[in-house]
Amino acid sequence: MNFGGVIENVMTREEFPLEKAREILKDETIAVIGYGVQGPGQSLNLRDNGFNVIVGQRQGKTYDKAVSDGWVPGKTLFSIEEAAQKATIVMCLLSDAAVMSVWPTLKQYLTPGKALYFSHGFAITWNDRTGCVPAKDIDVIMVAPKGSGTSLRTMFLEGRGLNSSYAVYQDATGRALERTLALGIGIGSGYMFETTFQREATSDLTGERGSLMGAIQGLLLAQYEVLRENGHSPSEAFNETVEELTQSLMPLFAKNGMDWMYANCSTTAQRGALDWYPRFHDAVKPIMQWLYMSVKLGNEAQISIDSNSKPDYRQGLEQELKALRESEMWQTAVTVRKLRPENN
Repeated sequence: MNFGGVIENVMTREEFPLEKAREILKDETIAVIGYGVQGPGQSLNLRDNGFNVIVGQRQGKTYDKAVSDGWVPGKTLFSIEEAAQKATIVMCLLSDAAVMSVWPTLKQYLTPGKALYFSHGFAITWNDRTGCVPAKDIDVIMVAPKGSGTSLRTMFLEGRGLNSSYAVYQDATGRALERTLALGIGIGSGYMFETTFQREATSDLTGERGSLMGAIQGLLLAQYEVLRENGHSPSEAFNETVEELTQSLMPLFAKNGMDWMYANCSTTAQRGALDWYPRFHDAVKPIMQWLYMSVKLGNEAQISIDSNSKPDYRQGLEQELKALRESEMWQTAVTVRKLRPENN
């Protein structure tokens, strides 16, 4: 398929229908290991699409959530070890930190002919740091939804699909690609585009630290602070910085692109946007280049590994998130959301 003059390998649901996916995986037992971020969406979509799915999860709150979602202990819900043993396809949907800690246990159940599936290339791309080195006699594959597990599930229930990338790292059976594509359709992908584990991991870490999360928070906070420092009220600063972006402009942008969003704004807004975007581009691109190099060299992966390995990591993370949540900008957001018409 042609993307702006560049040809990419893409698979759509029309080309690879659900019936074909079911036929390919009809004799497979799919074990979803981990019921955290991606686990619920992928396992529930597979179950609803008629695949033979079980879940492997340790006891605790997450295990209880799986039970509340209809997974039955001893029938479709097991320990990680038992689920991995029963499966022919092991979908490793644990966090990157959890993958490293569980790997010594998990790998003993990855017997010849099985498939090891990921939704992120992190563990394999930096396996010199994570220790996740799979045996040569199994398939190692990936389908990476381009969004959260919650979005994957929500869009599935709405009859839509979330786009995903796919990759084959190791084909031991000769069936790795068809297994990958069938799973991608089964979990509810919209269309799937080909990548590699290394490219997915690199682009994913760059995106999270860049425009998707890190950069957007930094940009919004900078504008909000400048407006507040110049006498604008919290409500005005937040509406001009965040609310108009998320509630008015982004839906236009998502529907038909940036040019269409511009065309549906005032001529004053258009002029300002066209004049100022090159300045932001020139200011930000060096930071993006620096970020990409840090990811490519493995520095960002090592920072994550080191942080996730600390015994008090979750407590420290919660303190950082609490500070973000309690900042003036995001406390203003709480009030603004309550004032939206749909909440009154």
